[in-house]
Amino acid sequence: MQDGNAATRQDGKGAGTHVRPQDRARGALYGLAIGDALGMPTQLLSRRQITDRWGPLLTGFEAAPDDHPIAAGLPAGTVTDDTEQAVLLARLIIGGRGLVDPGQLATALLGWEREMAARGSLDLLGPSTKRAIEAVAGGTPPAEAGSHGDTNGAAMRITPVGIAAAANNLPTLVDRVQQASIVTHNTSVALAGAAAVAAAVSAGIDGADVAAATAKAIAAARLAAGRGHWTAGADVAARIDWAASLVAEAGPRQAADVIYTLVGTSLATQESVPAAFAVLSAVPGDPWQACLLAASLGGDCDTIAAMAGAIGGACHGLAAFPPHAIETVDRNGLDLTPLADSLFKLRKS
Repeated sequence: MQDGNAATRQDGKGAGTHVRPQDRARGALYGLAIGDALGMPTQLLSRRQITDRWGPLLTGFEAAPDDHPIAAGLPAGTVTDDTEQAVLLARLIIGGRGLVDPGQLATALLGWEREMAARGSLDLLGPSTKRAIEAVAGGTPPAEAGSHGDTNGAAMRITPVGIAAAANNLPTLVDRVQQASIVTHNTSVALAGAAAVAAAVSAGIDGADVAAATAKAIAAARLAAGRGHWTAGADVAARIDWAASLVAEAGPRQAADVIYTLVGTSLATQESVPAAFAVLSAVPGDPWQACLLAASLGGDCDTIAAMAGAIGGACHGLAAFPPHAIETVDRNGLDLTPLADSLFKLRKS
């Protein structure tokens, strides 16, 4: 395992500066799926429940416990709604040549939930997305449906926007984030969180290390906080900065306890998004270890691990993940490589 401190350079470039941007794009999408699959069996559990069953930190993919509230019976390596909705969004971005029609996204999400329910899945739409999609189905215009969505559903699926849009023009990137989020999460808090993740992914693809990607995320979050409907909540940009500094000198085990106790791991955007950046600050040089740490936190840790994996994968590239991890998520049949490549082509167009 690479030493975390060795991975951060003062020029803001990742340790693997030889990694092709296209491989960083693949790393982002695979990192999302790997983190999500690692967090599948631990999501909604407490930190204590996780440590009692698996120890202080996970060491790999695990099957969901038989008594899990929503994932019981799922085999090790199964992805959840985080990855499936990101793939859904990626396909819409590719079909729209970089743009997303809010009405089409609403229709696609509704169809996805029906398909999941038909399969017997209990891992369905989150509260903000479900409320917005039901509103659209009832006749509310898509541009108005997300006016109360303040949870992390936009941030969890936003990685494809970060792959397709360059971070060197933050206002345009934030425009793309809002367009992809407006139907479900058109609030200041949710857009700030989604913009932070997208900007960090995009910066990583351009060669930024974790510290530089985090700085770009903070700038994007500040910009996006002025978009959408204002909603009460702690400032996402400030909390990312604080959370990352909180555990910068901590080892993974200490970081896990600090993040769980102080930063928070709920589905609130202002907790889960800063938690993902805190994870990366604690383990900046190894996205696989970052995903394991995130998945060990408890709470909405599949989403936290998905976001951390996407950003870490962008900063380090696909080869930073063990081959067995890539093979494991490939069993979900999502064709992530061609999706990432198609999204990356839009970045160049």
